[in-house]
Amino acid sequence: MKNIYNIIFITGLCFINHFDIRAQSKNAEIWLTSPDKSILFQKQAKTFNFEVTTNTLPSIIVDENKTFQKMDGFGFTLTGGSAMLINQMGANERSALLKELFATNNNNIGVSYLRISVGASDLDDHVFSYDDLPNGQTDTELAKFSLAPDQQYLIPVLKQILAINPDIKILVSPWSPPTWMKTNGNSKGGSLKPEYYTTYAKYLAKYVQEMKKEGIRIDAMTVQNEPLHPGNNPSLLMLPEEQALFVKKHLGPTFKTAKIDTKIIIYDHNADRPDYPISILDDPEAKKYIDGSAFHLYGGSIHALTDVHNAHPDKNLYFTEQWIGSPGNFPGDLGWHIKSLIIGGPRNWCKTVLEWNLAADPKQNPHTEGGCTECLGAITIDKNNITRNPAYYIIAHASKFVRPNSVRIASNNTMTLTNVAFKTPTGKKVLIVQNESIKPQKFNISYQGKKAVQTLEAGMVATYVW
Repeated sequence: MKNIYNIIFITGLCFINHFDIRAQSKNAEIWLTSPDKSILFQKQAKTFNFEVTTNTLPSIIVDENKTFQKMDGFGFTLTGGSAMLINQMGANERSALLKELFATNNNNIGVSYLRISVGASDLDDHVFSYDDLPNGQTDTELAKFSLAPDQQYLIPVLKQILAINPDIKILVSPWSPPTWMKTNGNSKGGSLKPEYYTTYAKYLAKYVQEMKKEGIRIDAMTVQNEPLHPGNNPSLLMLPEEQALFVKKHLGPTFKTAKIDTKIIIYDHNADRPDYPISILDDPEAKKYIDGSAFHLYGGSIHALTDVHNAHPDKNLYFTEQWIGSPGNFPGDLGWHIKSLIIGGPRNWCKTVLEWNLAADPKQNPHTEGGCTECLGAITIDKNNITRNPAYYIIAHASKFVRPNSVRIASNNTMTLTNVAFKTPTGKKVLIVQNESIKPQKFNISYQGKKAVQTLEAGMVATYVW
């Protein structure tokens, strides 16, 4: 009798497992983008089923039992210039655009993570801080601190975004302290004067507190955008030993005393200098205040981020910026950014993947004097008219489906089919695949011992959801 019961029980488990896969398959989706732009992030009418098959095609094996980092999200930098252009649109057009970008239903792309600048970035229409003073004056008590420069465009747009998605996470990065704190008294270059380390830490803390009063929670802050690139406007040179000192003696203790829970993230520059964040994290006094390290990819290899993870596996990694140059090269941009960022970032432990500027006008304005003149926005805004550029589709392939708190799960690269896989909080599986070949590729998606046969044309990108 016991043996009969076991047979029935085991058979039942098999039936349930088979039913689960079939039920998931009914909800399976395929979204495609082709390098020739004939298909632009379009949901396909066809779906797919997992079946038992003995074909000898190459297989991408998705294994949800092996997990990696939890994702915070995918998105863009909302520069002051982007906010200005969005805010100048008509109310109806602006509302429709923000829903398309930040809502998750229908054909919206569900951006879930934003980066903004503390003070001006080089893609604001002018340079400013929140405590600008005439030459020769200082304000160590920060009595003249004011968010007024952001009140016209950035803060109103952020509030509209938060009304659509209250859970969106915001990371902030300073490009430069107020000029009176700097060795050269200039927005471009120079270093932070040692006598103002404490004042600047309080300035950054005050920023977080004042934004909170506006109903805008700052989830994380990088200490300095591109600390080894003092040639931008605005910018600041901050060597690793200076950043370590600033964090461990000033910023970290200031946040702790003020009970600010905003994460502190170091570096925020290219992958060719993994020694920069590693050297800071090697200092236990600094490390205790640090959540992780942030990277760009204008130099080095995305694989270097795994070296940082291996050196300090208890700390997080974030990919925070990559530009696309105007006028854009859709096949090349799609291929490189999907491979290096959307796939390469998470496969090298990143919790976020952010493209650079969200929006610019048809002439790649606005920007500061000396700022980027060729940064192509993810969208081009021409009054109320919108053009969607490569970064829009690149981010969409992940942001719509890989929702916050999704977990990266194991998948193998096979032949020219670069890929990355995730399990969402609702239990869905998401597989992003790029065919790097110049020929169509036929392959299996293998899951729980069953296979779904797929074909991707040359250069095509697909997101599979089941």
